[in-house]
Amino acid sequence: MMDLYLIIPEKTSDVLSQMIDEIIEGWNPIFIRDEKNLPNLQNKRIIFAVELNDAGINLGLYRILTEIFRRGKQALYSSIGGILMHSNTELYTKTVARDIIFLTNELGLSFLGRPLVEATGSLSNFLTMQKVSKKPLIDVCLDSCRDLSMRLKDPHLSAVENPKILVLHASSEHTSNTLMLWDMVKKHLGSHTVNEIHIENGTVQDCIGCPYKICKHYGQQTSCFYGGIMVEEVYPAILDSDVLIWLCPNYNDAISANLSAVVNRLTALFRKTKFYNKSFFSIIVSGNSGSDSVAKQLIGALNINKTFRLPPYFSLMATANDAGHINKVENIHDLAKEFALNVITETEKRLR
Repeated sequence: MMDLYLIIPEKTSDVLSQMIDEIIEGWNPIFIRDEKNLPNLQNKRIIFAVELNDAGINLGLYRILTEIFRRGKQALYSSIGGILMHSNTELYTKTVARDIIFLTNELGLSFLGRPLVEATGSLSNFLTMQKVSKKPLIDVCLDSCRDLSMRLKDPHLSAVENPKILVLHASSEHTSNTLMLWDMVKKHLGSHTVNEIHIENGTVQDCIGCPYKICKHYGQQTSCFYGGIMVEEVYPAILDSDVLIWLCPNYNDAISANLSAVVNRLTALFRKTKFYNKSFFSIIVSGNSGSDSVAKQLIGALNINKTFRLPPYFSLMATANDAGHINKVENIHDLAKEFALNVITETEKRLR
């Protein structure tokens, strides 16, 4: 049996205990309850099983994360992770999950697409899935745990020779520090195939939430009710790519409206095609601070919700305000080169 390292800080509810029981089936489970005597966590399969109190906090979790951080940037390198989360309320599960994913990804932990099984207090987050399975909500939750366990055991990630890279952005090439940073990265990608799509103002109408059957109908045709650049260029480019890189200047601690519309419009394509075998990266530049807020938004939208794989060190983040200031950021050219090499390495070898 393969080892599965379960990080379970503090006491668990009956619901989370059931979720844990499901996910450890067929594994050799190794339980980690606190920050004392943490084992080596490189090249492992890791599950965070977190019980949140009514304030959305688990103090033991952050003590463990703090101790892991003390081990340095490669503390979790070559490991693959997933998350089980339970809250007595309807809140906090995704917020804390994004925090865990962002923090541990900075230490080398990769995440499967859709790595989170969350159980809110009423389990109403499973209502949509229940419409398909017709099972009780707790059974839908436990089925999701079994599915995560199976995918963690065998991620089906094969190496890709000369990966195709799709770059999405909505920035001005004359003034954007984000595009300038991308240019630094691009020159280190060598002969790899790179397709850049500029999402110009007015070219993407945002999703208004068509009924499920209508969205699925269009999705089955690799289309969308609104058509346009999304259907003509973006959908085919995503399907043809192995890697997506999102270029995201920080707009009020969020991605730009144009890129947000792109994410929302991916739902129709998602109805037909899951993205487990496609990785995504990001380049984020903030004028003052908050790059982590943007990174967590991308994690929630693309990794947790839309099933894109999250490779280790997925985001290159920098702070630059005035046009061209990115060139003055300390070690930025070295960081750009390191990021480019990570994009290629993580696609070509696809760690197991």
